[in-house]
Amino acid sequence: MSTYLPTIKQLQYLVALHEHGHFGRAAEASFVSQSTLSAGIRELETLLGVTLVERSRRVVRFTPLGEKVVAKAHRLLREAEELSDIVQASGTPLSSEVRMSVIPTIAPFLLPRVLPRLREERPNLKLFLREETSADAIESLHHGRVDCVLLALPFATGEVEQAHIADDPLYVAFPRDDPRDPPPSIGPKMIDEGRLLLLEDGHCLKDHALAACNRPELRASTAMIGTSLHTLVQMVDNGLGLTMLPKMALDAGILSNTQIVARPLKADSPSREIALVWRKNSPRESDFVLLAEELRKV
Repeated sequence: MSTYLPTIKQLQYLVALHEHGHFGRAAEASFVSQSTLSAGIRELETLLGVTLVERSRRVVRFTPLGEKVVAKAHRLLREAEELSDIVQASGTPLSSEVRMSVIPTIAPFLLPRVLPRLREERPNLKLFLREETSADAIESLHHGRVDCVLLALPFATGEVEQAHIADDPLYVAFPRDDPRDPPPSIGPKMIDEGRLLLLEDGHCLKDHALAACNRPELRASTAMIGTSLHTLVQMVDNGLGLTMLPKMALDAGILSNTQIVARPLKADSPSREIALVWRKNSPRESDFVLLAEELRKV
């Protein structure tokens, strides 16, 4: 029986390579040189006496055993993270490092209002931010790359705890010279599916907007081509169609210097829920509850 135990660093290198599928990108994400990362993985293979990764000039492919080791490595790294969390949780709340993912339809509109307040009221908090789509952010959470996620619900999050931050109503945005003269509020039946522009797949706001309208035919006909809300605004301002925007973006001035008119969506569920989520049974739950309280203030 082998007495060798893999190091945390070796497992981190292996997981990074699996995530990025490229030695150079994995090394960059791990803040080491490519040779250091490659040597660490080779040492792991040598001491275990197995091949985990098949290498070629163009392709990095994990062996079946390598895939099993990576899955176990994820769990071990999460346990190591929780060990560190227990220590941090024993100190003053919100006085250490917190790694938070934020989705793109929240980050540019809420963070500029939140961060100055946190710096002033929680000077010992080191908040490291990562902007990701909802699916990537939840994967990062469950794999231990981040501690919590600020996102919009409903969304499939798996086993997590969550704190409600706010409801964020949806608005329909038209060019100012729209010939139909938009009324004070817009019902789903008034939306022309041939003109509706939404974010591309991967952004949960698209699904929230379509669900709020409750019109199945919109999903098939909508031009889902926007890469960001700012791109959609420019398209609408140039008369290419209409879109749906969250109130958070309107409050942050996304329509400044445009000729766009925005009206509330009048529907059964005309909003998305902004929430902070974290792993179930995290020893740092008190930190995340406090962070959610800070987010609610703005």
